Amino acid sequence: MNLIPSRETQMLRDHFAKEMTGPVTIELYTQRESKIILPIQECVTCKDTRELLTEVAGLSDLLRLEVHDFVAEMDGARAAGIDRIPAFVLKGAAKGRVRYFGIPSGYEFTSLIQDLTDISRGTTDLAAATKEALAGLTTDVHIKVFVTPTCPYCPGIAHLAHQFAIESPHIIADVIEASEFPDLVQRYGVSGVPRTVVNETIDVMGAVPEASFLEAVLETQPAA
Repeated sequence: MNLIPSRETQMLRDHFAKEMTGPVTIELYTQRESKIILPIQECVTCKDTRELLTEVAGLSDLLRLEVHDFVAEMDGARAAGIDRIPAFVLKGAAKGRVRYFGIPSGYEFTSLIQDLTDISRGTTDLAAATKEALAGLTTDVHIKVFVTPTCPYCPGIAHLAHQFAIESPHIIADVIEASEFPDLVQRYGVSGVPRTVVNETIDVMGAVPEASFLEAVLETQPAA
């Protein structure tokens, strides 16, 4: 059974055909399927994540899915900054790193589709002033956005963080599905979503405007 409803499949095909201009690779890190697996080791959403991304990749010739075994390819996972699964990196014309941790289901599916389109084109609809500010970054910024599939306010911030990474080689932007990684929820004291952490020290609560999000990123930069 397909995870993407049949009524949406052609709509997405048409969207990608109209909006995508360059190739995008989805590098998925997951768990090798096995009939012998201990429950404590099981990656609950790995199978569904792979199936969902397989369906998405099949909707355009410009999309390609690469599947990596997290355990067997540990060195590659570490190089990609992947320390838990399921996780995937979107590669194309983005200047920075665009990553997801967890399955992009529910409302988050929309942000995935937007990301694929932007990365294909290598540009975003961020304001010109935002792009100029991002071009002036001199030190690296790591953005972590905690979301849930049922949060209607999360996709906007998730996509905004990824847009920042698409525009700047200094930015790594992670979207983290909170309910799948309770250890991270506890570590960062996440009590509500969307919740954004910038460089481990700056908190952004809720769905803030683009300008406010930019201010949080610019706080990480050394004084002129």
